[in-house]
Amino acid sequence: MKSGLKLIGFVAVLVFAVLTVVVFTTYHPRDNRLPNGITIDRILVRKSQRTLSVFLKGREVKTYRVALGAQPVGAKEQEGDMKTPEGLYAIDYRNPHSDYHLALHVSYPGPEAVRRAAARGVSPGCDIMIHGLPNGLDALDALHRQKDWTAGCIALTDEEIEELWRITPDGVPIEILP
Repeated sequence: MKSGLKLIGFVAVLVFAVLTVVVFTTYHPRDNRLPNGITIDRILVRKSQRTLSVFLKGREVKTYRVALGAQPVGAKEQEGDMKTPEGLYAIDYRNPHSDYHLALHVSYPGPEAVRRAAARGVSPGCDIMIHGLPNGLDALDALHRQKDWTAGCIALTDEEIEELWRITPDGVPIEILP
């Protein structure tokens, strides 16, 4: 009887240890920060894969997992549709005082989006950003990626947006694919 209880206890500890390792590696990936001095020249977002990749001289140097607008399928059509836009844009300015931890502004809407929205009598929307977590909610860390939750922006962890902020100069092109 005692050996049976010992075995159950051992198995429970083993299962707990394995689950701890899985959770830790899933939500706290190994430190793979890009070195200081790196300046990227392109950003590629793949909405269907929930990834944002950064490039230097045509070579992908890092990929981040992201959360998108709460309605991620399809291109942004109008303000309030909760969609992340698709197309080719640029990082045109940065906001260090955002309601989210740092924010890089995406140059959406372009002339075509403005024209399409005007033809329908709606606003195309604006203020599409790549940003961190809402200020004060940094404890969410990578858990925020479990569900698309933004109003159309692209969200990273606070640590990730700090790195992206550091390596991304204004004017960098960003392509957002379906």
